[in-house]
Amino acid sequence: MTDWANIVDGTWPAAQYTQQGPFQLRQGQGGGSRVSAASARGPATEAQIDAAEAAMLAMGQKRIFCLRPGDEALDQQLSDRGYDVLDPVNIYTCPVSHLTDIPVPRVTAFAIWDPLAIMVEIWAKGGIGPKRLAVMERAPGPKTGLLMRRVDKPAGTAFVAIHDGVAMVHALEILPEHRRHGLGQWAMRAAAFWAQEQGARTLSVICTKVNDGANGLYHALGMEIAGEYHYRQLI
Repeated sequence: MTDWANIVDGTWPAAQYTQQGPFQLRQGQGGGSRVSAASARGPATEAQIDAAEAAMLAMGQKRIFCLRPGDEALDQQLSDRGYDVLDPVNIYTCPVSHLTDIPVPRVTAFAIWDPLAIMVEIWAKGGIGPKRLAVMERAPGPKTGLLMRRVDKPAGTAFVAIHDGVAMVHALEILPEHRRHGLGQWAMRAAAFWAQEQGARTLSVICTKVNDGANGLYHALGMEIAGEYHYRQLI
């Protein structure tokens, strides 16, 4: 059975991991919830939650926890403390071979690492700045960026990394003027072809449950939901 928490950490890693009681703490250095949230490896007492909160604050981070199936008791404990639910997500997956049945049209997608300046610009327009680019740099690899083109213009980008035979797509960003022209599906297919070349067996992607467009895309591609999680954050 795939350990999706391990895949996420392996392809989108925090700057530092520390173990404190039942919690794995992540130091994200501003790279977002995914690399900053604490996650539990067993039941937690209220005192242990207090200690985890203090450690996150000492790192200059918000008090945020990642809750996965099996964390229902902790979820209730955090709810009782006034934590709000944040960004429930689906984890989609499919065999790499499922998306390599149709060739990607010529000059539509290029696998490139290190990222080109135009890729950095496209990510920046989507709110993916230097601190998230630093997360990509930390990923041990294999990894690549995807540059998407449409009508001879740069149109989108994404990041793909592999851990334990699973390729995960992160930071897929299509410029607004190029959306609704099929680039999302070509990006996923390009990621699958690259992953196949690297020997990966599985392609995966994380999507917030409120993103109807992206969820529709992954369903249309025949990907299935293999997991889910959400955060709780105390403002």
